[in-house]
Amino acid sequence: MNTDSYQENLKALVGNLAGMLPETALAVFNKDAEMLQANYHPILKLQVGEKAPDFSLSNALDKTIKLSDLLQKGKVVLVFYRGTWCPYCNLQLAHYQKSLDVIHKLGAELVAISPQTPNESLNIQQKNELNFEVLSDNGNIVSRMYTTVFKNADVPVNTMLELGIDFDVHYSDDSRELPIPAVFIIEKDATISFAKSLGGDYRNRVEVADIINALKK
Repeated sequence: MNTDSYQENLKALVGNLAGMLPETALAVFNKDAEMLQANYHPILKLQVGEKAPDFSLSNALDKTIKLSDLLQKGKVVLVFYRGTWCPYCNLQLAHYQKSLDVIHKLGAELVAISPQTPNESLNIQQKNELNFEVLSDNGNIVSRMYTTVFKNADVPVNTMLELGIDFDVHYSDDSRELPIPAVFIIEKDATISFAKSLGGDYRNRVEVADIINALKK
């Protein structure tokens, strides 16, 4: 089992980003995260005890994956993230991958969802050697049912472009809308038994230990 916490890994990532990015760019991203934290609350659209809406989405290989089909086999840990370009998303999903065997032993499948295209889902899957489904929610149709969706501001998008990262190529629409990261555990009967987001500040993510402890209950 992965013994490192996300927060411990985050400290290393923040240090690496400080060495890689111009100070002005890093300041833009940090201010953006702080503004999202201040402006968006509450985050979750569904709470513990409520039924999870069914959905069908394409995976990284363009195969349709249906929530109700997954629930016939066991519990589902549903993770909403932003995109391949987001270093905090990569850190989170790679962190969860390290504990995937434990999650499976506790009778659950891990599924990650973003509004990215299937091709970009494949990119993040290969980049982080993820052995779980990564689904594409074009237009954030599913995300809106579970978590808050917001429009990414022009300033961080333009700053990304200055760094050579084209935000728009990762998505099949031009809405620039993103889900606020959140994690849900869905029982076999579709009841939500765990629902958590750490808010609009996308640098913070749910610890895998919280997921594992909830699965053990």
